[in-house]
Amino acid sequence: MYRQLGIFTTIPIILAVGPILGYFIGNFLDEKLHTEPYLMIVFIFFGFVAAGRGVYNLVKRASEEDKK
Repeated sequence: MYRQLGIFTTIPIILAVGPILGYFIGNFLDEKLHTEPYLMIVFIFFGFVAAGRGVYNLVKRASEEDKK
């Protein structure tokens, strides 16, 4: 039960951190390279992809452990 609770609280954190981190990295690079807003958009997209992949791997691992 505690394991499922941990997974359910981890998923929103993963989904939020990826795009937020992508925003800050992209914004920083845009200011340095004067390419606003292109890198910010690209890194936010990469953040969403990374977060989705992280959630997928987390759910996959949790379902494999439940089968054991």
